[in-house]
Amino acid sequence: MDFPTLHTERLILRAFTQADAPALFAIHSDAQAMQWFGSDPVVDQLGADALLAFFINLPHMAAPGMRWAIERRDDARLIGSCGVFKWNKSWRSCSLGYELAHPAWGHGYMREALESVIGWALEGMQLNRIEALVHPRNTPSLRVLENLGFAREGQLRQGGYWLEQYHDLVQLGLLKHEFIQPQPKLTLA
Repeated sequence: MDFPTLHTERLILRAFTQADAPALFAIHSDAQAMQWFGSDPVVDQLGADALLAFFINLPHMAAPGMRWAIERRDDARLIGSCGVFKWNKSWRSCSLGYELAHPAWGHGYMREALESVIGWALEGMQLNRIEALVHPRNTPSLRVLENLGFAREGQLRQGGYWLEQYHDLVQLGLLKHEFIQPQPKLTLA
């Protein structure tokens, strides 16, 4: 499967390249931006390079996925990433993951990116189910997913471990027929 480039009103979602390493390091070394990501912040460029290699090689792994670099159209700035992983082709399911640079929070970028990625994944990967795990105190992330049609399915007690402590995680799931597609914008003549 070729890696698709997705376009939204304000964003370009594209494959990662080696040139993204410094921006990825800036995002993943920011403790505030990574507080809910599910792993410790990277501490050096070597760690960011390993993460970049993982994102680039994700489509070729045993449980494959796709991870898009999120770039703003107006300034070509990398502001985060999102994608699907743990693709179980026979079950037609996968998991969803994403992160956004702290300065880009609160502008609706992640919802815009996820609408595009989820729409593509449901059709292009022939999925019926997408799962997500979110920290219960990450209310903006929970709100974005619920607004896209994800339903809370339960809580994984101490389901994650990062920053030297265990974290509970909310399990959410989206079925293909539940996906809330964005409404087209109407303009008056």
